[in-house]
Order: sequence, then structure tokens, then C-alpha cells
Amino acid sequence: MYIEGAQYMNRNFDYYIVDKRVMPDVFVKVVEAKELLDKGMVMSVQEAVDKAGVSRSAYYKYKDYVSVLGNDTRGKIVILAFNLEDKAGILSLVLNILADHGANLLTINQTIPVSNVANVTITIDTGNMTAEIKDLLESIGRIHGVLNIKIIARE
Repeated sequence: MYIEGAQYMNRNFDYYIVDKRVMPDVFVKVVEAKELLDKGMVMSVQEAVDKAGVSRSAYYKYKDYVSVLGNDTRGKIVILAFNLEDKAGILSLVLNILADHGANLLTINQTIPVSNVANVTITIDTGNMTAEIKDLLESIGRIHGVLNIKIIARE
């Protein structure tokens, strides 16, 4: 994933891809606690944080900011937010890449462009995707006119 300030072909993104081996342990433990809860292996946040070995305060501080991208997104709903230059064909290119990667488009919302930038929110089902979500984001990020990409929710 990408973190704010990262440059990709002279464009800013909101996430970095970080190898788990170099991440602070607290982030790994928060992800473990989230997975325990998601899989129904524990009944409460307290039980999850106890098993993962992380404090409740750290869990609540980081739970919305640390996650794993990859196979765990298969068959899930993902909401993506984009800032696109107001030029003909850019949104079409984004939609083509989504289709090429097997993403099932569920919703699309676009604002009226302000200062030549349109905000677009797209909801996809990742169940039939042929690639990882990070590969999808990288492909879209290569499009000239895509200014910003962010995953705003996953279900």
C-alpha cells in the first residue's frame, strides 16, 4: 500500500507498500487482532488484543490505518476514491483497468469538476479479480490524469 507523500511517477499517493518484516510490531499485532475478530475466533476486542499481545489503546489508535492488501480482499467490497483531472477519457481508462482486472463495478459517483479536478468514488466487488488489489491500484496509478487513489473502505 502507499502512504501520504509517496511519489509514483511524480504523483502523490496516500500509502506505501511496506514489508511486514520492517514494520513496528504494534502494526503487525493490530492486524492480527483485526483478523481474529474478522474470522470470529474471538468474541471481543479485549480478547483479540490479549491474544495478539497489543494494548486496546494501540488497537483503537491504528485499526483504521493498518491492514493487509492481498488475498484477504478477494470476494470483498472495496470502495476506492480518486481525484482525476478533468480531461476526456480518464475515467473511461480507469473503468477499463477495473474490468481488465476482473473487478465487478457496483457503484460509481462523480462530482462536478472544481479547479479541473473531479472526485470519483467507485465501489467494486473483488470476488472475480484476476490480480491483487495493489496491482490494480498500481495500474490505475500509471494513468496520466489520475492524481490520487485511496482505499476508503473494505468490507
